[in-house]
Amino acid sequence: MKKIVAILILWSNLSISQISGVPHCGYDFTSYIVVNAHEDKIVTNVKDLHITLVDLEGKEVVNSNNSLSLVNKDLPLTFTQNYQVKVAENQIRWYFPYATDQYFLVVRNTIAIEDYQVKIEDSKGKYITQIIPLSSLNLYILCSSEAEKQARTFGPKTSNQMVEVILTKK
Repeated sequence: MKKIVAILILWSNLSISQISGVPHCGYDFTSYIVVNAHEDKIVTNVKDLHITLVDLEGKEVVNSNNSLSLVNKDLPLTFTQNYQVKVAENQIRWYFPYATDQYFLVVRNTIAIEDYQVKIEDSKGKYITQIIPLSSLNLYILCSSEAEKQARTFGPKTSNQMVEVILTKK
């Protein structure tokens, strides 16, 4: 009988802790890299660019075994241009709400971002290919615990900065 009571108490404690636990953020375990690629003095981003994550040698990065991102296993890490979705009859919003027509990539929070760069190519050949180094400031850390942890690191930081790219015509 004592064992049954002990099991019931243990089970109820576990159940209550699951219900009353802190809710998870919708962006747990992930961060975003956002690229703002446009011409000088033009606000809108150029469409149909091929933007990829590359290593420090300029080689395309493959998401082996989902080690860098929770999506697109074993594929190159390629940015997607943000798009609008219909959420209600007369309401449209951006898919990634922290950007407008910019390009974005979902990565794990544990990525060593300084070991990577962004390569911007124009398949139409209108713009010069550019490779831009990344820093921790370029990670959109959206869950409060990760953002708070970053804010406590040494020195002034402004998190969630887009990678700003001014495209140059050939």
